[in-house]
Amino acid sequence: MDGQRADPGFTAGERRTRRGGSIGAPGLADSLKERTRLLHRQAERSGIIADILRGTASQSGYVLLLRNLHRVYGALERSLEQVKADPVISGLADPAVYRAEGLAQDLAALFGATWQSSLPVLPAADHYAQRIEAVAESDPARLLGHAYTRYLGDLNGGRVLQRLLARNLGLQAGCLSFYDFAGVGDLERFRGIYRERINCAPLAPSQFHAVLDEGTRAFQDSIALSLAVRAAAP
Repeated sequence: MDGQRADPGFTAGERRTRRGGSIGAPGLADSLKERTRLLHRQAERSGIIADILRGTASQSGYVLLLRNLHRVYGALERSLEQVKADPVISGLADPAVYRAEGLAQDLAALFGATWQSSLPVLPAADHYAQRIEAVAESDPARLLGHAYTRYLGDLNGGRVLQRLLARNLGLQAGCLSFYDFAGVGDLERFRGIYRERINCAPLAPSQFHAVLDEGTRAFQDSIALSLAVRAAAP
């Protein structure tokens, strides 16, 4: 779930700018959290994610999830790089949080070198990724909703999933690179920094509401993917 602590590394001036609202989008991360609260609960209780949390997921199901998440994160990270000159997006396009490379490492370790050609990309993952690619072209500010959903979720819940997968599936560290944020330093501190970048994105009011809508869409697409993976898992 989304973290609540403000990052201690931000200056008093930066915090005043956020609260004052003259620039930035005050409370965007809080607003996204509130807007998606019920969907967040649904995501934890649906599909392959629910199976992982309950300890009933199979390794083959987990590998299929990783394959399809690679399609989604690849689309998100390419899109963020394409539009990172946009001041609304620039703080979110941070390679320290990118997950596609870690996913590829885990897939190679768990499945082998042919994972990309041998494992299927499900229609739900294609739909999710195509949505990300479409908003990058038409309304890049909406990528904030996807960055919030994916990266803050990873920064907050990743360690829990890592422990569960290590315990229930016997996965070693070399198979859990997806959850390794070695490049961020202090994880808790960085989580606060990334959250404040979302809060301080210089959005117009109309963009603010569009990002809230997109965050909802991102959760819905994530739930659909989780359900699809469970249904397709061997």
